[in-house]
Amino acid sequence: MKIFLIGYMGCGKSTKAKQLAHRLECPVIDLDAEIVAKSGKTIAEYFAAFGESGFRDYEREMLKTFNYPDNCVVATGGGLPCFFDNMEWMNAHGETVYLQMEPSALVSRLHNRQNRPLIKDLDDEQLLAFIKVKLKEREPFYTKAKIIVDAFDLDGEKLENEIRRKTEM
Repeated sequence: MKIFLIGYMGCGKSTKAKQLAHRLECPVIDLDAEIVAKSGKTIAEYFAAFGESGFRDYEREMLKTFNYPDNCVVATGGGLPCFFDNMEWMNAHGETVYLQMEPSALVSRLHNRQNRPLIKDLDDEQLLAFIKVKLKEREPFYTKAKIIVDAFDLDGEKLENEIRRKTEM
């Protein structure tokens, strides 16, 4: 089974993907890392060179053309579910898990912002306001996930148990 972890930046998608993949004894795929490896540019550099729309096109291509193993855990970028038909594609090709987290908790986790193009110049107060606006825009996409989990204080075991409970995997 393919498990796609979605959620806002800072919610723990990459970390939880590694923990869950370890527990399930399957590979982990971080789509942002794959984009960096294939393009030779950091996400920030890609944004600078091609803009957000260029990045979203490339991100969609990576999502749909990556050669996924039958069983794997995939960490997606925070915006990926919100563009094109990406969310529908992930739902059709695996289990989607929204790692939900409150805006204030996200701010506390987003200390190093330099590698995050959308928020690199924001202070904590501006970041909180930005996250609230973005979450309001993105929630309709994120909540299309088959499974929604509170990501605050979540570890790999709790995540695995929640997925097992809801999918009977």
